[in-house]
Order: sequence, then C-alpha cells, then structure tokens
Amino acid sequence: MPNFNIDSNQERTFDAIVIGSGMSGGWAAKEFSEKGLKTLVIERGRDVKHNIDYPTTNMNPWEFEHRGQITEDIQEENPIASKSYIFKEDAAHFVVKDKEHPYTQEKPFDWIRGYQTGGKSLLWARQTQRIGDYDFEGPARDGFAVDWPIRYKDIAPWYSYVEKFVGIAGNKDGLAELPDGEFLPSMGLNCIEDHFSKSVKKNYNNSRHVISARCAHITESRDIFSQQGRANCQYRNLCQRGCPFGGYFSSNSSTIPWALKTGNMTLINNSVVHSIIYDDKKEKATGVLVIDTHTKETVTYYAPIIFVNASAFNTNLILLNSKSNRFPNGLGNDNGYLGKYIAFHNYRGKIRAEFDGFPDNFTSGRRPTSGYIPRFRNVKKQETDFLRGYAAGFGAWRSINQDYTGIGQDLKDGILNPEFGNWGVGSHMMGETIPKKESTLSLDKNKVDEWGIPLLKIDLDYDDNDEKMIQDFFEQLTEMYEKAGFTNIKTRDTKQAPGLDIHEMGGVRMGKDPKTSLLNKWNQLHACKNVYITDGACMTSTGTQNPSLTYMALTARACDHAVKESKKG
Repeated sequence: MPNFNIDSNQERTFDAIVIGSGMSGGWAAKEFSEKGLKTLVIERGRDVKHNIDYPTTNMNPWEFEHRGQITEDIQEENPIASKSYIFKEDAAHFVVKDKEHPYTQEKPFDWIRGYQTGGKSLLWARQTQRIGDYDFEGPARDGFAVDWPIRYKDIAPWYSYVEKFVGIAGNKDGLAELPDGEFLPSMGLNCIEDHFSKSVKKNYNNSRHVISARCAHITESRDIFSQQGRANCQYRNLCQRGCPFGGYFSSNSSTIPWALKTGNMTLINNSVVHSIIYDDKKEKATGVLVIDTHTKETVTYYAPIIFVNASAFNTNLILLNSKSNRFPNGLGNDNGYLGKYIAFHNYRGKIRAEFDGFPDNFTSGRRPTSGYIPRFRNVKKQETDFLRGYAAGFGAWRSINQDYTGIGQDLKDGILNPEFGNWGVGSHMMGETIPKKESTLSLDKNKVDEWGIPLLKIDLDYDDNDEKMIQDFFEQLTEMYEKAGFTNIKTRDTKQAPGLDIHEMGGVRMGKDPKTSLLNKWNQLHACKNVYITDGACMTSTGTQNPSLTYMALTARACDHAVKESKKG
C-alpha cells in the first residue's frame, strides 16, 4: 500500500496559487492575501527585495567600470537582450541572458524577459493609459479578432481602484479616445511640447491632441503611499535600477510587500512551473507541478484557485504544456486556439526634427515621462486603408554644446559654460497590430530547456497593415511637425523585429464564445473555470495604449470574482 505523506500534502496546499510575481502576479498576491486567502506565489527567478537587492541604484556615473555601457563580449553573448534599451551596465542584471533561457524563432522575435521577484515591473517604462470603448469595441466594429466580452464600464471601477493604490501622475484631459483616471498632479509639458500641443490643437480643429503622458510616479503624498513605504518621485530617472524611494510603482516596492504584511502570502523563488495538473474526475485543476531551478527536484502544490501570471508568452507555454486525458492539446484548449492570435505593438517608426524657437528657455531636472499623442486614426470610423491606428510619444530637449578642447582652466570653463543649440524633438509610434490565426506560439517538438520543458516556438511577423500604418505615421507626423514650425525633419524605420516593444499579448484571448476564445468575461478558462489568466495573454486585441495598467485592473477584478465564487462553493 502506498505510504501517502498527508502532512506534506497539507503543507503544500493553499487557498490560491499565483504563478508569477510581476505586474499582474503581484496584484493577485495582494488581492488574495488581503482578502484572507492563504496564497502561494511561484516565481521562477531569484528573489529581489525592495531596497536591498538594487545594487546600482545609488551609483554615480563614474562608479561604473564601463561608464554604464555593456562590453562587447557581453553583447556578443546576448545578441537579443542587448538590443533592449534597458540592457545596460546599471540594469542588465534584471534582464534574462540569451543563453540561459533559449527559445525557437520561426521568424525573428526579440523576447525581452525579467526573471526575478517583480519580473519586468522593475524595468517597465511606467506609462499608464486606460483602454476605452473605442478599443474594446474595435474588433466587433472593424471585423478583426473576436468581440471582447467586456466593455469600458465593466473595468472602469477597477482602473480607479488600481490607480489610487499605484499612484498615476496625469491630467484630466477629457478625451473620449483616452478615458481619464484617478490622477496625481501631472509632470507637465516643457515649453516646446506645449507649443506643439497648441499647434496641433489649432491646426487640426481639436481632433488631435498632445498631452502630458500619464505615468506611474508619485507626485503628491497620500496616506496610501505612506502605508506602502513609498515616497514621492525624486526625478532621478534611474528607474530601471530599482527605485530606493518607491517613487514609481513596482511589485517589489508595493504589492509584494503589502501581501507579505498580511501574513497570508508565501513566496517561493527559483521554481519553474512545468504544468498545471487537471483532475479528470473532479473536472478542475487541482495544483501546479514545479521544478527547482537548481536541484531539478519536482514538487506539487495544490489550491482550488489558480492564477497564471507568468507573462504572456510563458503563460501560453505553461498552458500548452499542461496536458491531460481531458486536454491532450493543452489546458482549456478545446477549440485549438491556444497559442494563436498573438499580437504586439509596432514601434518601428521614429521621427526627429529641430526647432529654433524659445532661445531663452531650457529644461532642468530629469522628468521620467514625456508628451503623448493619443490615437487619432480610425477612432470613430474607418478612414484609412489600414485597420486600427497608432499612438505616439513626443519629447523635446535642448541641445547642449560643451567645449572639451582646452587644457586646465580653459577646459573647466568650456565644460562649465555650455552653449545651447536648437531644440530637438522626437516621436516614436506605438501601433496596434492585428491578432492573426497564423501568429502562433507552440511547443518545440525536438528541443527542451534544462528542466525538460519544451522550448517555446514563436512564429509571428509584421504584415501589410503594419507597413501601411508606418507610412501613415511618417506622413501625418511630418505634416504635424511642419505646421508647428519644426525643421530638418527626418523619419526612420528601425526595421526591428517584433519583441522590443515588450508588449506581447494574446494566445489565451478573452471572448464571449468558447468556440472562438479561451477565457470568459471574468478571465476564467471556459473549459476549466478555477484557472484564471490576467496577464497579457488574455488580451483579445492590443489597442495602442501601454497595457500594464489594464493587466492590473483585470487582475483585481478577476480576484474579486474568484473570491466571491469560492464563497459560494
């Protein structure tokens, strides 16, 4: 007779399991722990504690051995990671190295990851815009993807709930295409950005806008931030190092410590999730199979509620690898759509120019945000030969010329008395890509990682819609720049592969019909309702907005639903 270790099973049984400790996983940990559920958070990477494990956060520029740059040998070892703007000497330790976690590329895809407590919440660009009804209704109106099972009114209260805890700096701009939120004082526009904003408003009859970009930075003290141990943003703009003040939101500075304080959360690190266990007799998921990253030992944890927040592509990987008699093609994959309809944001288009106005003005400090141009194409009706549209960042800076040619006092004078040149301005596009059935994630049948888990195979690319959108971005922004009096305008298509946007989404999309989607309106798997997906994998379409705020709001909403349903039995 088998010798069942009942005590061991009980020690490994929780009320809820959360896979991943990043942006959405941290919120699931907070919500469940706060509501009294004994919660296990499983993180595949090492532990990073707020204000303890930020090794570069207070370093001066001259203290970096290579002046902040990555050496050539490290770049050669990491051809993918080194393409990212965050893979520099001050933050490379928070970015996954290429050789350590390989994947299969059917077409080029630059997958940027952060495997540690907090995930990429330590590294994100902190831009936070709500998705509104023009985006939620887009698929139904334009005929791509499937209809979202929710509308703005369903998630609006949860946006507010999250924003009050996170701290979002911004203005009430009153734009139908970009809903307002619960804002702290805005970081504002500089004089050139304000000039451009007024020019756009005047020349386009108030149909296009340039606003202060909304960002997850504390600009005004509130009791809720003090309770988290967070202080106002210090405008250091060194956020990717980990902020010792907690001035910007991360799981490490906010949701994870908050969950730990309840005494209800257990965090395990260096634990790779192999699969979710499905019980055919009980007709539900019962636990999670985990592999220790160092010892390779396996252990199973149990819970009646399972949230998968491993980041979009890894969430797809876990579900695809979670096979059973009931689900031979992956958990919840009755329709064969798991891993399909992947999408991302198109960041290829960039435009720069100069402006010789405002000669007596210059900027000071390090504002960690910029201006923002909300989407203005195909918003209320189809008006171009491509579907959907793009938003854009917009920033302005004063060029500074310092003379380094002298010696002694002349050198000092040249450095300390700079001459100011013209203003520079620049924009980058954030285009919505169309989820397509042929844009897929799958398991490599021949290659596995060091834990015996199949490598993820990524197969997606730009399409004709994206190319048309890039050209429209160049044409429209060039015209807007010219009307504002900008000169020496230069456009650039970076031709970068998908992935550097770090906004991958889809594969486990929400929808109304189980025949064409994987998740219902509460982010539950249609075919396995005690498993919820609330990270980027759940997105039906991408919109043009930075998506992290939406992940957090969907997570808080889904946690509330899961707790209420569990109380009903």
